Amino acid sequence: MLQQAELLIITGMSGAGRSTVANVLEDEGWFVIDNLPPQLLDGIADLLLDEVNRWSDRPEDASARTSSAAAPIRAAAVVDVRTKGFFGNLTHSLDALATRGLRPSLVFLDATDETLVRRFESVRRPHPLQGEGRLLDGIQTERRLLTDIRSRADLVIDTSGLNVHQLSRKVLPAFSRDRRPGTRLAVMSFGFKYGIPLDADFVFDLRFLPNPFWIPELRASSGKDEAVADFVLSQEGAVEFVEQVVVLLRTVMSGYRRENRRYATVAVGCTGGKHRSVAIAERLGSMLSSSDIQTFVVHRDLGQE
Repeated sequence: MLQQAELLIITGMSGAGRSTVANVLEDEGWFVIDNLPPQLLDGIADLLLDEVNRWSDRPEDASARTSSAAAPIRAAAVVDVRTKGFFGNLTHSLDALATRGLRPSLVFLDATDETLVRRFESVRRPHPLQGEGRLLDGIQTERRLLTDIRSRADLVIDTSGLNVHQLSRKVLPAFSRDRRPGTRLAVMSFGFKYGIPLDADFVFDLRFLPNPFWIPELRASSGKDEAVADFVLSQEGAVEFVEQVVVLLRTVMSGYRRENRRYATVAVGCTGGKHRSVAIAERLGSMLSSSDIQTFVVHRDLGQE
């Protein structure tokens, strides 16, 4: 199942971008089911297994299946609070699939309360759990109820500050047709003054390095420019930091593969997310990329200044 078919569950906060992610996956060839009751996940798994068996039982399709090995049968289900009995049933369904030896990937979409309030107000729609209370009451109720599900997620995506196109670009590297097997690691730069990313599995602070912002000829450039990158990496402790983080993350990624965890995000931050964090993120992404780790670099706050 894990080698020939993939089952992905998309869930998370209402208004955090589930529909956008579902559309991206559909465009990438995934079979996507929206608003699926968790009780039906077992049936979706049966359909995937039947399809895998159908291929394996038809010798005349062997060559076609071999050529499709890099693109397994893929299905994604959007499961959320619109479904009655969502909270208890999703946990139960995940546990039931695990007893069958199947482990779907769970993707959790999140955003800050402020962002969610703004999005709901812009479309003039109530929150599914709002009832007779305030919009913020519904959001906070949902967040409390989703705490356990979020902790089980393989991949948490923070959509705060992202528009539809930026979210699409962030999702594509993890789920596109041409991705390599192995753990997919997002290396994200950010600025502390804009907040720590909600979806980071690891956070590193680069404010111990001198800030190129105070160098007049470097201020307007970013960490993607060679002059800035050379300046950052020439500072005392910079190269040692990168080397030690690489060793640490390779060790952790090996453990993730043993536990069948396929997604992770490491965030490196500086003050504004323009110079130091960008340069170090680029270097980490390059050094960590291997046959077992597919890295992609995201600069969350570049351009915000």
